[in-house]
Amino acid sequence: MFAIVETCGKQYRVEKGATITVDRMDAEEGAEITLDRVLLVAGDGVKVGAPTVEGATVTAKVTGHPRGEKVVAFKFRRRHRSRRRVGFRHSHTTLEITDIKG
Repeated sequence: MFAIVETCGKQYRVEKGATITVDRMDAEEGAEITLDRVLLVAGDGVKVGAPTVEGATVTAKVTGHPRGEKVVAFKFRRRHRSRRRVGFRHSHTTLEITDIKG
């Protein structure tokens, strides 16, 4: 059984026991959260929502808040002695899917 959920403006395909990394969420580490924007549930049959499946939920456990790879933006203007180097690391939340209902 799998489902497609939407969180933080992005869609993820999840299964029970899977681990996904999403954008940073305001939840304590170890907390149980419920994702209620379920777009599709597939198991014995397929339920497609319009836009969401009625009554379907995905329960997940927050396992951590890691930071992503460093992205370096480098701007250079030739013949002007102008250089600019900026680094950025995105904040993520790691979720472990515990249950799919629907």
